[in-house]
Parts: sequence; C-alpha cells; structure tokens
Amino acid sequence: MKLIQKVKVKNPLGLHARPATVIARLLQKSKSQVSFIYRSETIDARSIMSILMLAVGKNGQITVIVEGDDAPKTMQALVTAFENEFGEEKSEPENA
Repeated sequence: MKLIQKVKVKNPLGLHARPATVIARLLQKSKSQVSFIYRSETIDARSIMSILMLAVGKNGQITVIVEGDDAPKTMQALVTAFENEFGEEKSEPENA
C-alpha cells in the first residue's frame, strides 16, 4: 500500500534537530518505506541528516510518501506529529 499526503511545518524554527529526531524515532517502529519531498528533493525520512539538509522552514510544505504494510498507521503517526509540532512548546508568550 502506498499513501501520499502533504503536511505543513508549523514549528517556528522549521524542521530542525529535535523534530528530525522525533521523526526518526517514530519511524523506527514502522516497517514502511518513508520519503519526504521538498522543493523537488526526495529524501529517506529515517535519516536525521537528510531531514536537516532539506532545510524546511516554518510553513514549508512537505509531501510525505509512505509505502508498506503498515502505511496507514505510519502516515497517521507522522501527520499527528506534524500537527502537534513534534511536542514542542509554543514559543509565543501568553500574557507577556
């Protein structure tokens, strides 16, 4: 099974080391092949260095391709991670 979906990077700092690590850890449990496409460059999403080299900033849009037996579960986990900004704190002060 092959799934393709676009996701938006919501983190203020884009896809830096912490989100890249979260993605790599999340994919350790997956059997699927996972690729990210950004500005016509395709990378293996299991590689932290490859994710960092994409240099995706805030509001950047990535195409996620997941191919394998557990593709639906893996895609859902990735989409959720992007939606939740990889568990990072919001950097905007609430009542400054």
